Amino acid sequence: MISKTEFKARALEYFRQIEASGEPVIVTDHGKPTLEVRPYRGLERDPLQVLRGTVVRYDAPTEPVDVEGEAER
Repeated sequence: MISKTEFKARALEYFRQIEASGEPVIVTDHGKPTLEVRPYRGLERDPLQVLRGTVVRYDAPTEPVDVEGEAER
């Protein structure tokens, strides 16, 4: 863990370290962890697979949804 002040002064060094090692760095503010800086890792799954099963069933797709949220039933 490093302080926010230290991270600010040496950000490029930490970015290079994170890219090279793949390990995240925790940044603290007044001794409390506040951020995690880590390498970006894209989705390993197909984006459609991520969404599969997340759509709420709607029995009348051509009808408008009423105010009470008929689609949620």
